[in-house]
Order: sequence, then C-alpha cells, then structure tokens
Amino acid sequence: MTFNWKKPVIILTDIALAVYLLLAVTAFNQPDDQKAVCTQVDIIIEDGVVDGFLGDLEIKEQLRNAKIFPQGQPMKQVDVRKIEETLKQNPFVETAECYKTQGGHIRINLTQRLPVARVKAENGDDYYIDSQGVIMPNTRYTSDLVVVTGIVNRKYAQKVLSRVGSFIIHNPFWHSQIEQLNVLADGSMEMIPRIGNHVVYLGYPSNIQQKLDRLEKFYRYGLSEAGWNKYSYISMEFSNQIICKKRK
Repeated sequence: MTFNWKKPVIILTDIALAVYLLLAVTAFNQPDDQKAVCTQVDIIIEDGVVDGFLGDLEIKEQLRNAKIFPQGQPMKQVDVRKIEETLKQNPFVETAECYKTQGGHIRINLTQRLPVARVKAENGDDYYIDSQGVIMPNTRYTSDLVVVTGIVNRKYAQKVLSRVGSFIIHNPFWHSQIEQLNVLADGSMEMIPRIGNHVVYLGYPSNIQQKLDRLEKFYRYGLSEAGWNKYSYISMEFSNQIICKKRK
C-alpha cells in the first residue's frame, strides 16, 4: 500500500492559510490598543427647521468641561457610552450616538430639539419651548421664532404653546407672518402679524389650524383688496364668522 503524502500536505496548507487570514483580519479590525490614539472627533448635527442652537464648538466645550473630550486620548480609554449620556444632558440635544471608527476617529451624531416658540412671560420667565413640550433655557443664540408674551405658566406652554408653535413653524405662510402671540388671563390668545397694523383675536387656541386657514383666506381675498390697515381688530373666535373692527 502506497502512502499518499499529498493529501495531508494540502490539508496542513489549508489550515495554515486559514489561520493566517484569521490573524490578518483580527489585526486589521483590532489595531494595537496600546498605540491607537484618537486623532479626530467628527461631530455631525442633523439640520432642523431652526438652526443655530447647537454647534461643534459648544459640543466640544461641554465634553471638555466634563473632562471626557476624546481627542488625544488612547482609543481604549474612550468611553462612548459616557459621552452619549453626557451630551443627552444638554437641553438642546434630543438624541446622541457616539462610536469609534478606523484611523483613530470618534464620530458623534446628534439631533437637536426643535424649538417652536420663545416665551417671554409677564412673570419674568424667558425660555424656549420645543415641539414635544420640553422647556429649554434662554441662550445667546437668536432665531426667527414667534415670541409669546402675556400670562403664560409653564404648564400652559407645555400643553398649548408647543402644539400651536409646532403648527406655525411648519407652515411657511404663518411662520413668516406671525411676529407675536399674547396670552390673556383666561388662556385665550391674540396674534400680532408682521404685515398690517391690527390685532387678531384667536380666542382659546383650539382648532388653531382651522382658524388660521380661514384667516389666511381673509388675508388673501379680503384685506388684499380692502387694505391691510383698514381694521384695527379682527376676531376669529367663532367658527362661522370673522368679526372686524374698523380703524377710526
């Protein structure tokens, strides 16, 4: 019986090749942690309807203040979960995702909360409210948001203004037209437009879309003919009529 030496050699060669490929892939995917250092931090902030509330410099400053800014640190010491939890404490951050990439990079993906109104209440409160009813502190940033004045408590802002502001900011016509909302003692609301020297009384802001849809038609087919300054007061309180008070 003749021993076939070729078959064992082929098997051993295949095993050696498999071991080599495994080690090569492992070395590629897991660089030497003792030497790998974070060389760059990439911060991606998802664009919102309103820009300017979050910026790269602010995020980096927050991480530096928390002593967890990763650039220059060994990659094995970078705690991505801690970075995420720290950034989520920022009142303007809605979601935060952090992970390591090839080449010593740390990538941070953020979405920012959407402020829909600036509240400057009679009681001295000054803050932003977002579309989810989250209150965000006043900042050094400015943005083209409707300003809400008058008798506004925080519960009203969270339950009512977040809904009204969200409708306004997503409606191009009213976003450009409404300059100010004023809340009265009974919770009803007045609107100050950018164009036209008049006040619009909206009543309690229920069915706000229907009221503003009717007002938009009145603007387009009524005031555009009669003149924007003909009336001093326009009431949209009732669903079946528009009451106007002529200017003296």
